[in-house]
Amino acid sequence: MRVSVKGNISQIEVDDIIREEELRYAARGKELGEIEIVEISPEELEVRSRAKTTIKRVRRITGYLSTVDRFNDAKQAELVDRVVHN
Repeated sequence: MRVSVKGNISQIEVDDIIREEELRYAARGKELGEIEIVEISPEELEVRSRAKTTIKRVRRITGYLSTVDRFNDAKQAELVDRVVHN
């Protein structure tokens, strides 16, 4: 998990905030992926957090969108043989 802290915030406060956010995400069946804690003033903090996500690559094959794992053997072989142009 990526943690970003901006300002004069103690490690105890940071750990408590992370723990609270992890519990909040777990209650929704998600996992905390990133958190940013920013000190606005000595009495106010701003907490931005995002859930951990997985990105799936989707390709268009003959007009249909599909993930690579659903390709047939011929399409998977074609994918391996492709040359990447930068």
